[in-house]
Amino acid sequence: MSFTVAIVGRPNVGKSTLFNRLVGKKLALVDDTPGVTRDRRPGDARLMGLTFTIIDTAGLEEADEESLQGRMRAQTEAAIDEADLSLFVVDAKNGLTPVDTALAEMLRRRGKPVVLVANKSEARGSDSGFYDAYTLGLGEPTPISAEHGQGMLDLRDAIVEAIGKDRAYAKEDVAVTDVDILHSAGDEGEDEDEEPVYDDTKPLRVAIVGRPNAGKSTLINRFLGEDRLLTGPEAGITRDSISVEWDWRGRTIKMFDTAGMRRKARVTEKLEKLSVADALRAIRFAETVVIVFDATIPFEKQDLQIVDLVLREGRAAVLAFNKWDMIEDRQAVLADLREKTDRLLPQARGIRAVPISGQTGWGLDKLMQSIIDTDRVWNKRISTARLNRWLETQQIQHPPPAVSGRRIKLKYMTQVKARPPAFMISCTRSDALPESYTRYLINGLRADFDMPSVPIRIHFRSAENPFEGKKRRT
Repeated sequence: MSFTVAIVGRPNVGKSTLFNRLVGKKLALVDDTPGVTRDRRPGDARLMGLTFTIIDTAGLEEADEESLQGRMRAQTEAAIDEADLSLFVVDAKNGLTPVDTALAEMLRRRGKPVVLVANKSEARGSDSGFYDAYTLGLGEPTPISAEHGQGMLDLRDAIVEAIGKDRAYAKEDVAVTDVDILHSAGDEGEDEDEEPVYDDTKPLRVAIVGRPNAGKSTLINRFLGEDRLLTGPEAGITRDSISVEWDWRGRTIKMFDTAGMRRKARVTEKLEKLSVADALRAIRFAETVVIVFDATIPFEKQDLQIVDLVLREGRAAVLAFNKWDMIEDRQAVLADLREKTDRLLPQARGIRAVPISGQTGWGLDKLMQSIIDTDRVWNKRISTARLNRWLETQQIQHPPPAVSGRRIKLKYMTQVKARPPAFMISCTRSDALPESYTRYLINGLRADFDMPSVPIRIHFRSAENPFEGKKRRT
């Protein structure tokens, strides 16, 4: 992108609505509740021929530096310093407040270009608020309606005037977006007899999920080496799913920080429901999911439900036991965690579990190696010839059951896709094959082809009978 723009303003003036309008997707959570956005969220914006990076920020308020609002303000000020231009959004419908005047003074002191945006200008009675915006001393306000998309052409012209035509229309190489990666990630067109080599240079998408206050944002900040995400002792600080990029040993890692996921019965507020839905979308979009446990209170019921959800979605899963620096008898606790992992998560046999400390950075390299190893298994593809030799051996060791005096025959096996590994077996009487025999085959695949922890799907298909439906001659 040619330049970076930060959207700033006090709470509830429509910054996230404008962000969603510019990126063309509903990425940021929007609600009537003030202060929904807390972290700064970047996105790729397109506006009438302009392409640039846009940053959504938290509403600026006067607050103590140590409070949650103070830490949110620090995140917003960091976005302003990072950006080349600021869109200062005011509410034309409700008029100016003393906070708007203070923010205007702060932006003037920064010495960077500012475009004054009068949002909600379509509302009745908004004229007075629009003309009041002139008193801020930031030039002529641009009237828009972020919700209805009005005034976007005027906004583009104001941005071009503020940043300069040469900068605004600078030629840039087209970047590969997340959607491009997502659409190119299919496996159905590959040759089923080939076992492709794992590409350890391809960018990797990782979602960090868990209960509130498990240390997810702190963990990502430690990976990045900076206070990129808002953290603190309060539970439930993160609301949006925020993505950040960094390099680990030459490989691009895109991590998604998500809101803490509580039990469904406890989620009653509309805003929390939106946050959880956003976290679920991040899980579906990611390739590997790290479920962060609080090592001081591990294996709560919600922890187990989150792991089960991730596996049912078909994602590669890794467990991270965070806050390891607070554990005293580490050997005893580690042995207990291993026993509980095997006993409470039988559907994820062999799942990688790593003790870490997001606060100190201990164990993070081992966690990243476990993520890469799990993704390697998740992408694994096995040739049809090897699978059929294996299937024949499995039937000799443990033959399928007999139904109505006739034994079920497993005739042919092939891998239909990877990510996660899925297999198709052609057999007789597929509807009568018991679940226990399917588990026997899945466990055999895990052991014989070194496929721990990832979900494995097996689909059975009955062979067609060419004489079915034909009358018998008498």
